[in-house]
Amino acid sequence: QVHLVQSGGGLVQAGGSLRLSCAASGSIFSRFAMGWYRQAPGKQRESVAVITSGGSTYYGDSVKGRFTISRDNVKNMVYLQMNNLKPEDTAVYYCNADRGPLVDSRYVWGQGTQVTVSS
Repeated sequence: QVHLVQSGGGLVQAGGSLRLSCAASGSIFSRFAMGWYRQAPGKQRESVAVITSGGSTYYGDSVKGRFTISRDNVKNMVYLQMNNLKPEDTAVYYCNADRGPLVDSRYVWGQGTQVTVSS
């Protein structure tokens, strides 16, 4: 059973930067695809960035060129570096672990952290 604990987040001005961190424990972290999702009030949860076990990355169109996902398999950490933040980025951000299609509970979620970008 993998457990995800997030840190980071907070209030920043538009154009600023912020880094989110997610610490994983309890399972084989290096075998999981990891991702960041976000949800703003009244909106659906949106995929922000994904990094596979092999290091391939994928980004939502709205954050391409501004956000970077990375992972450190020694520290069992995944990060989201957010640059040039916009008010539209304001949301609760969730760390996610994808354990693959061969398990009953495929997805594990962190507790969420608020990111607020002021204009």
